[in-house]
Amino acid sequence: MTKQQSLDGSFTLRGTDMTVRRMGYGAMQLAGPQVWGPPRDVDEAVAVLREAVAAGVNHIDTSDFYGPHVTNQIIKRALHPYPKGLVIVTKVGARRGEDKSWIHARSRQEVIDGVHDNLRNLGLERLDVVNLRVGGFTEPEEGSIEEPLTALAELQEQGLVQHIGLSTVSSQQLEQGQKITEIVCVQNFYNVANRKDDAFVEDLAEQGIAYVPYFPLGGFTPLQSTKLDEAAAELKVTPMQVALAWLLQRSPNILLIPGTSSLGHLRENLNAATLQLPAEMVAELDAIGGAAKQRAAQ
Repeated sequence: MTKQQSLDGSFTLRGTDMTVRRMGYGAMQLAGPQVWGPPRDVDEAVAVLREAVAAGVNHIDTSDFYGPHVTNQIIKRALHPYPKGLVIVTKVGARRGEDKSWIHARSRQEVIDGVHDNLRNLGLERLDVVNLRVGGFTEPEEGSIEEPLTALAELQEQGLVQHIGLSTVSSQQLEQGQKITEIVCVQNFYNVANRKDDAFVEDLAEQGIAYVPYFPLGGFTPLQSTKLDEAAAELKVTPMQVALAWLLQRSPNILLIPGTSSLGHLRENLNAATLQLPAEMVAELDAIGGAAKQRAAQ
């Protein structure tokens, strides 16, 4: 654990003039069940986005394959024309099958089509940051990323993409990507119980590259831990607020994008940005990841 940082502070993306609050918002849950189709209440989804921005969030994570198209269309409805300083980060590299499956879409043409889909549904002429999604839900898949990343870099040269990041990648793929273009962020699966990227987080921090953990609260299977419950009871907050605060204290380059379609949960998530965990509590929570590593090795 690094020295405690200001939890409601900001981070400037490497090589850019984009400074974002470390507590952002992930739009995936704005779509319907299984990230498919429209939400039950579109008006509440719009209200969640507007309240997040009004509260100071200026980093929204999305993708046109959420829905598909749904979350981007809701973002446009809620926030367009976009306020100055709002950074929208989207993803390409996947598509949805008719059976709601998640399918790789990393050919040159699929990357081009993905960028144009995002531009159209967000109502933008240029995307702030585009992440190339490489691996599966939780694990990188080793292999060359040259073809899709080169296509994305060419779109950057054309002015359709301002900055580029990577999602679900290994350190080796990051190194390959950096030979093609500047990488401003990495978005991987990571939380207090899933710590495979510990060394990767540290390496990126040294390079000044943002690390954005997705599924910070466990994803489709929410985090469950006695230690989290005990810490939450002691601080009189929720276990999920403790999990978010732990991530913010983990490293100064970590940016959070917890998602929700509920105004109440949004407020809980944002309040976690001001939660300071005592050092002894952090040590107890660190042990959750150690226990998880031991189980995985058995």
